[in-house]
Amino acid sequence: MIAWTLAYRNLKGAGLRTWLNGSILSLVFVLILFINGMLDGWNQSARQDTADWEIGEGQFWAQDFDPLDPFSYQEGLKKWPQEAEGVPILWRQGSIYPDGRMYPLIIKGIPAQQKLLALPTALLAQSKADFPALIGRRMAKNCQLKVGDRILLRWRDQKGSFDAQEVEIVAIFDSPVAAVDQGQIWVDLANLQAKTGLQEQANLFVAAKANQQPIAGALWQDKEKLLAPINKIIASKKGSSQFSYYILLGIALLALFDTQVLSIFKRQKEIGTYISLGMTPAQVQLLFTLEGGLYAILGILLGGLYGGPLLYYFAQNGIPMPAMADEMGVSMGKAIYPVYSLGLLLQTVLIILGSSFLVSYWPARKIAGMSPVAALKGKLQ
Repeated sequence: MIAWTLAYRNLKGAGLRTWLNGSILSLVFVLILFINGMLDGWNQSARQDTADWEIGEGQFWAQDFDPLDPFSYQEGLKKWPQEAEGVPILWRQGSIYPDGRMYPLIIKGIPAQQKLLALPTALLAQSKADFPALIGRRMAKNCQLKVGDRILLRWRDQKGSFDAQEVEIVAIFDSPVAAVDQGQIWVDLANLQAKTGLQEQANLFVAAKANQQPIAGALWQDKEKLLAPINKIIASKKGSSQFSYYILLGIALLALFDTQVLSIFKRQKEIGTYISLGMTPAQVQLLFTLEGGLYAILGILLGGLYGGPLLYYFAQNGIPMPAMADEMGVSMGKAIYPVYSLGLLLQTVLIILGSSFLVSYWPARKIAGMSPVAALKGKLQ
């Protein structure tokens, strides 16, 4: 307790030096929380949006179907059991011709009455057009299309013969998930099956429940497996951001280390006095280490004072993303809402405290080798 009291008084007496060290550590504390909170918020939002718009609780893929292989769209077909809870989707290669330009795309047939995915497919059922279709905001921008436009859509039927018909764009949806938007057009499943001659067949089945019974001739893709690309992107972003804030933390700790070294050099008479009054070298080391640790505690308190309201504001109002984020091809809304978990807060506090105590202890080890008599005489050691 005496060591804590002495350390507190010494820091109080240091004046401006104490506030400078505390301010630097508080800035690092707030930045670490801000960056990690933003990435955690992006991760949580991207996973939820992808589940809502694209993958549900998991997917069954027909044998031989691979979304990345267009040649498998014809071979990877299957009739899905009626009792399974979910939404079948039929994929076909096709092309449209906006303004006379050929634009290759994927035609996706989905039941117009489905409510599992967030796609506004009910508009397909409500439309009175002969062949209604939905596209996303990015697709509409790339092809310069708007609601009410009629364009020629071409596809291959079950025998490989080309067929074509005019479709009408009945709605343009705004999705944070680029994977359901770019290079795609959505039509009613029954309509597409009838026009391609693939009655009751589809390539994949989006499951409504995670614990679905196995379906013969289909491969189960669980949610975590389908979300793996997002997890890899977030992990990569976290790795690169850690590098930047560890540099900031290193600068702050270097300032603290310099402060401690200078303090031990200038206060040798004080150290000799402590030892001559009965304190052991280990107790004096502890005193100087505690002084360094108190800098970290002051930094955390300062960071909480001004960083708390700032971080709360971002968590409530979000951080707007630039328009170019739309072109990255990953799930990203117009704003990211940071998430500051208790685990993140504790982890950050422990990193700041642990590294500060360690950096303070390092120069304090020199005290063990000091001669108290020489220190009292003012001889430099």
